[in-house]
Amino acid sequence: MMILTGCSATSAPAPQETSTFSGYIQNKGSDTIVNLALAWAERYQEIHSEVRISVTGGGSGTGIASLINNTVDIANASRKITAEEIDAAKKNGIDPKEFVIARDAIAVIVNPENPVSSLTLQQISDIYSGKINNWKEIGGENRPIVRLSRETNSGTHVYFLQNVLRLGQAKNQTLFSTDTLLLPSSEGISAEIRENPNAIGYDGLGYVTPDIKTIAVAKKASDIAVEPSAETVNNGSYPISRDLYMYTPREPKGLVKEYLDWILSPEAQKIVLALGFVPIKQP
Repeated sequence: MMILTGCSATSAPAPQETSTFSGYIQNKGSDTIVNLALAWAERYQEIHSEVRISVTGGGSGTGIASLINNTVDIANASRKITAEEIDAAKKNGIDPKEFVIARDAIAVIVNPENPVSSLTLQQISDIYSGKINNWKEIGGENRPIVRLSRETNSGTHVYFLQNVLRLGQAKNQTLFSTDTLLLPSSEGISAEIRENPNAIGYDGLGYVTPDIKTIAVAKKASDIAVEPSAETVNNGSYPISRDLYMYTPREPKGLVKEYLDWILSPEAQKIVLALGFVPIKQP
């Protein structure tokens, strides 16, 4: 669904600034980033009324495919573009440019009734690969584990596969257990976690609400388990964190460049923090 953002009817009129350029920006991709991208677009349009920004989700793969096909001005991705995707883009006359626009922790989440409060990366890998199937095997109750994941088109899914299931090992070919439930959105995972005390899932920290329990994660059994937060992402102690990206089809100019420059400004980075993500620049 296409979402055209605009000024909020309930907000007070914002001071108007004049942009050097006017027009329309099409922005598509990562569901992890979509709420942040919408908040940015709404604020930018409040201060630049001559600009219209369309924001659409669909997953990192969808955004990058649109970039390759030259049908989007900015593609959002919660993973890096691959070498194969860059080759496909160049064959289409596209020269992707990468911008790190925020950082994120991927939180491992369970129902608040679940007594398990910490896991190692190896334990999480063993859960999702099907080696561990009951919560009692890791200090919980005698309940079957219900595994939840994002769909394969999701950048969060790809990151979790490579860096958690496969523990960042290039030659590791571990796969998700075949009974893992693939859900199309972050909200879908959160909703299932709230309803199912047997479930485990993962989500961008910005989507974790107070009624969901986050698991502290340790790199290995001898390490202290760490809760996900902006602070633990910045100091490197939380082991499941990543950069978030925007890609343009070529070196940005005009309106797109102005918008990307604003996204990296202190004002826009305050919005990053407000939505539960980690600013790349101190706001």
